[in-house]
Amino acid sequence: MVKKIKLRTVLIGGCITLFFALLVGRVFWLQVIDNDFWKEEALKKWSRSQPLPSSRGTIMDRDGDILAMDAPAFTVILNPAVIQANGMGDDIVKGLHEILGKDESKLREMVEAKDSKGEYRKGVEVRYEGWKIDQEKKEEVEKFSESLNQKLRDARKVPDSGIGFQREQKRYYPHETLAAHILGYTDRQGNGIGGIEQRYDEDLKGTDGFASYKSDKKGVKLPSKDDLYQPAINGKNLVLTTDDTIQYYIEEAMRDTYNKYKPVSMTVIAADPNTMEILGMANMPTFDPNTYGKWKPKNFTNHAVSSIYEPGSTFKIVTLASAVQEKLFKPGDAYQSGSIRAGGRTHRDINSVGWGPITYLEGVKKSSNVAFVKLGYEMLGKERFTNYIREFGFTEKTNIDLPGETLGVLNMTNDSDISTMTYGYAVSVTPIQQLAAISAVANGGKLMKPHMVKEIVDPNTGESKKIEPEVIRQIISPEAAKETGLYLEQVVADQVEGTGRYAYIDGYRVAGKTGTAIKFTGGYSDRSKQLASFIGYAPVNDPKIAVLVIIDEPNEEIGGGKLAAPIFKEIVSKTLNYWGVPKANATQQSDKSSKAATSSDNARISPDLKGMKVSEVKTKLLNEGMTFETLGSGSTVKQQYPPAGAAMSAGQNIYLLTEDNASMGIPHLEGESLRDAMEVLTLMKVKVTVQGEGYVTEQLETSKNGQRTVHLTLKSAEELITGSSTDDGAASEDEDKGASADDPSSEEGVDAEAAGEGKGE
Repeated sequence: MVKKIKLRTVLIGGCITLFFALLVGRVFWLQVIDNDFWKEEALKKWSRSQPLPSSRGTIMDRDGDILAMDAPAFTVILNPAVIQANGMGDDIVKGLHEILGKDESKLREMVEAKDSKGEYRKGVEVRYEGWKIDQEKKEEVEKFSESLNQKLRDARKVPDSGIGFQREQKRYYPHETLAAHILGYTDRQGNGIGGIEQRYDEDLKGTDGFASYKSDKKGVKLPSKDDLYQPAINGKNLVLTTDDTIQYYIEEAMRDTYNKYKPVSMTVIAADPNTMEILGMANMPTFDPNTYGKWKPKNFTNHAVSSIYEPGSTFKIVTLASAVQEKLFKPGDAYQSGSIRAGGRTHRDINSVGWGPITYLEGVKKSSNVAFVKLGYEMLGKERFTNYIREFGFTEKTNIDLPGETLGVLNMTNDSDISTMTYGYAVSVTPIQQLAAISAVANGGKLMKPHMVKEIVDPNTGESKKIEPEVIRQIISPEAAKETGLYLEQVVADQVEGTGRYAYIDGYRVAGKTGTAIKFTGGYSDRSKQLASFIGYAPVNDPKIAVLVIIDEPNEEIGGGKLAAPIFKEIVSKTLNYWGVPKANATQQSDKSSKAATSSDNARISPDLKGMKVSEVKTKLLNEGMTFETLGSGSTVKQQYPPAGAAMSAGQNIYLLTEDNASMGIPHLEGESLRDAMEVLTLMKVKVTVQGEGYVTEQLETSKNGQRTVHLTLKSAEELITGSSTDDGAASEDEDKGASADDPSSEEGVDAEAAGEGKGE
């Protein structure tokens, strides 16, 4: 018995000893052998890491108005475990499909998602329709979620719909489509696509930071010397050369023409010719960067830098400037218009019989192809002419700070091509190359590098880098540039023969050139495939703005003179007025008015009526024998036309505006000059379209989307007296028929040697 007890004691003791031996061995193994592994596992349990996202840099216009910025966004998170427990799957699939537009089958997969253990997951992001939604869409989802919670309350369940949100950031473009092709957009991962967003992506995107610390099992931070903190480095802010007001003028001027004539595309660029800072750039069709996924690929093309085209007669500026620089252009010398044989082919004016013997200045105003063949091919010669084409930058990219710039195509080996280049065929250029060339004429002969960014500001350090204008080279002398400008001014100022007369702006000196090119589609026989354009700058004596307008394949054969020039006029006139640039004739008009007022009993000066009671004004004007018309139902004069101090012609009306809004009735303007009618309607913030010249004979008011438009029909004094139409000459007649004096010789299709023109065949 004693032996059995001893044996049991030994056995129990041995087991205990063995147990402790194993325990000590295991502790030794964990603390010594596997120390690093378990220490790392422990740190994972204690450690927390919190990302600190950086903000993408803000993009502003030249005046600091925000064009692109980071804004709060929210991602919809679903909790399948809660959703299934509450039996809300069908409701959530249906509701989120209606709000977010997410496919129902995909939503069903999300609300039934399981992990590797076969259990319902506790967090699923609704991508992409529910990813980074804005505040407005978030509120819709919240309202829907609350309706589900109310159902659960009614069923005496815990009110948890299983829908939550994760706060994020997204790119926001407050002006929507405004300057879309300048800005580009960012994709869902925050990468810049197109425009400034892509070109300056590295500057804009910044670097994310993080915070690393130890915490207890509840996530409460524990004091530790090992805490790490790396602050986020926000992206740099960009100040563009663009002015959002001018950008608005550009897009507003384009819209009506785009909607009416439905071209394949339209492009407009405006720049300061002295610095080549891009003041505005737009294309139609366009897109909204906030909703880039909804637009067709063609909407994203920035034709201003990535498309090439045969410019037609706007390219004649290069020929003219080159001839002036070489002192070969004699404006009073005569030549025989109509046709000319050069470079192995026959080149013709738009009316193949020509205008007979005319001067070279007349040839410039009428956009005679023959004149420019003689200037460029005969007088300058192939070598000098092609060298000037290179000097004006048409064989190299401008290197503007936008992505996707292409290079034009030139074939300067065949005589037939070189002779045709003199009037803008057999040469393909980009719009930005064209604008840089006209700006060189405007600024005194300097080819400048165009640029979009004016300043780069680092918000982390406060440092800024200004982008200075860059001169590429001097092409022509300041004297030659000034002389060229005077000739281009007559293209606009001559209201009878000038093809650019529809770009004329009263009070400002405008230089420019129209273009109506037939697009090459295996030949030049299809006249419906036109490219209408106008390029110019103002004021001639002190250039502030240069603008190029291109309309690709409008649905009517109208020509650059009538289609593109009015868009130029609207943009430039509004911009100069916005800048407060005084009209060239303001001082002269004032002097003439003063002299007229003192020397003639019939001349009168408009009194200052602003702020006066309408009843008082009526008495005053009646006593002085002045005719007037009151606009609006207010009791006080807010604005007037003519303005105070202006000279008034006999019988001229004074218009009294008594309201600040645009709801006033349109006055009867029959008999008024175009200038007076435009001034009154501009004060009333009414859009105007004009047909004809001279004095108002008819007016028609229409309204679209709340914007009123007044259509004015005008006739000249001669037409009013005789009742017949004024003949504006051959160039005008051709334009009315859709054939501009800018058209190429090959458009006539009468000469076998002109076939394939522009391709060197």
